[in-house]
Amino acid sequence: MTMPLPQVLIAVAVSAVITLSCRAFPFVIFARKEPPPILRFVEKYIPPMIIAILVVYCMKDIDFAVKPFGLTHLAALVVTVLLHLWKRNSMISIFGGTIFFMVLDKLL
Repeated sequence: MTMPLPQVLIAVAVSAVITLSCRAFPFVIFARKEPPPILRFVEKYIPPMIIAILVVYCMKDIDFAVKPFGLTHLAALVVTVLLHLWKRNSMISIFGGTIFFMVLDKLL
């Protein structure tokens, strides 16, 4: 069952307003004052924690007893880290590591 066009347009407009409001909210709240210390903590320490969790999640199902013994995953991880250390650009390191993994996975 499909929704009529007016309902779809209303749903898209409501979603756009909510998304814009959520993204603008911190700028409106902290425009003239410093954010609280807890927000500074979150800003500093949460991104590395999330990256560590993603690395563990990506590596948890590797079977090191079966060919290629996790080498594709480990090589892609090393390439991703090296790209990030070299360029300090998340998009380059993420896409570069992903492309490297996909090519290596097809070759092995």
